[in-house]
Amino acid sequence: MGYLITRRSTLGLAVAGMTLIVIAIVVWLVLPPVPRLARAGDDDCAPAQEATGPAPDLALEQLSGGQLSLQELAGDVVLLNTWATWCPPCRKELPALEAVYRRYRERGFVVLGVNIGEDRDLVERFVTRSGLTFPILLDPDEASLRAFGTISLPSSFLIDRQGTVRARWIGATCERELEEAILPLLRH
Repeated sequence: MGYLITRRSTLGLAVAGMTLIVIAIVVWLVLPPVPRLARAGDDDCAPAQEATGPAPDLALEQLSGGQLSLQELAGDVVLLNTWATWCPPCRKELPALEAVYRRYRERGFVVLGVNIGEDRDLVERFVTRSGLTFPILLDPDEASLRAFGTISLPSSFLIDRQGTVRARWIGATCERELEEAILPLLRH
């Protein structure tokens, strides 16, 4: 009798297991795929939004010392990016900003990484560890966010050689999106 109970239990478990496998296959075939998380280099990134108007007259302290104003960069194409070390989308986006900066800096392209509200030592350690080479500005009072009318991190603003904001990104973007907006401005 004990043998029959064990055999029935085993048979019941096998039927239940096969039923679950069939259900899983049906669900996999019927339901749409779940979007995967974005990784560096993926096409999942914030698209550029058109923007027009003069760039604000903004001057902030550089991590390397001294002040830098947007007006000093007249004649260059500038991407101003607001970020913080605690912001995961910001950290995800920074390698793309670095890559585009290195690729086009010889053609008059500048990335300004504006750190929002963090301690100089923390920012310096993060920048060194991350290998960032573009200029980093410190914005302890969030003046850049007010000047550009945003509260989102990250946010990026593309400024042409004449000082006009041409595009903006709210949220993390990627190299492909950046290049599409930057390249036409570098030709002029």
